[in-house]
Amino acid sequence: MVNALAPEAAEPAVRDSRPEVTAAGRRGRTRRRQTVVAYLFLAPTLLFFAVFLILPLGFALLLSLSRWTGFDLGGIEPVGFDNFAALLADGSTFLTPILTNTLLFALGTVALALAGSVLVATCIDRLRFQGLWRTLYFLPIVTTVVAVGNVWKYMYEPGGLVNGVLNAVGLGSVAFLQDPDTALPSVVVVQAWASVGSAILILTAGLKSIPESYYEAAALDGAGSATVFWRITLPLLRPSLLFVCVTQFLTGLQSFALIIVMTRGGPGDATNVAALEMYRQAFSYGNWGIASAAAFVLFVVVLAVTLAQLWIYRRRGEDA
Repeated sequence: MVNALAPEAAEPAVRDSRPEVTAAGRRGRTRRRQTVVAYLFLAPTLLFFAVFLILPLGFALLLSLSRWTGFDLGGIEPVGFDNFAALLADGSTFLTPILTNTLLFALGTVALALAGSVLVATCIDRLRFQGLWRTLYFLPIVTTVVAVGNVWKYMYEPGGLVNGVLNAVGLGSVAFLQDPDTALPSVVVVQAWASVGSAILILTAGLKSIPESYYEAAALDGAGSATVFWRITLPLLRPSLLFVCVTQFLTGLQSFALIIVMTRGGPGDATNVAALEMYRQAFSYGNWGIASAAAFVLFVVVLAVTLAQLWIYRRRGEDA
């Protein structure tokens, strides 16, 4: 009797498991269909990145290890790491002054733009018609770099507006773009002025996200304006400041158009930067291998600086 009942006792278990297996199979097929549909929607974007990012990146890597004068693909001659060795050799102008100018240009731009945008954003946050003021400060962003560079170039001329103001207050004229000692700082000022608008938009948004309760508590405790700024506003603006700092620094390291409009890298190599040197090596001298190697060296510098900024930000955030 036990043996006769055993198969019957086992049958319900088999019947109960079959719907679960069927449901799991349906879920698996549904998930696979959803995955296929998702990749179909992503296909145009993936194709775009493959054609305009991955393939050029691979070709640039190939050129950085080769010697090529352009146009004829059959003329690509592998040379290993000779291009990198030439860039990083003692006496190479790429390290000094070109890469040095690039870092100084980026650091100067970040310092001026960050300080100016924090000051202006804090003032705008206390004024009426804030949208109007943000629009006015944002206008240089929508103006072409060529127009900005030419206007400031004329303002820096010996008979321009800046020297006119200096002469009016009893100071002598300054050869801003003709003197190697003042050419780079002069272009840095223009780059910082042109990039303040975007930084102001980001920082004003960050200021709006700070709860008013912090300021009300500080007012009840009798904290002054300076204390509130240093103890409340700046610490709570840290995410926005980090974003502005990183983006401005990346923009400064890759700057090219403003410099070629205002100084063309001169006088001498006083304002020559990495992006301009890559352009010259590729299109003026036909050294596409050197230009590609310089691009990868600049990429390593950009990556290292960005990672350092993120590490400093996270460490300070944890210490706070």
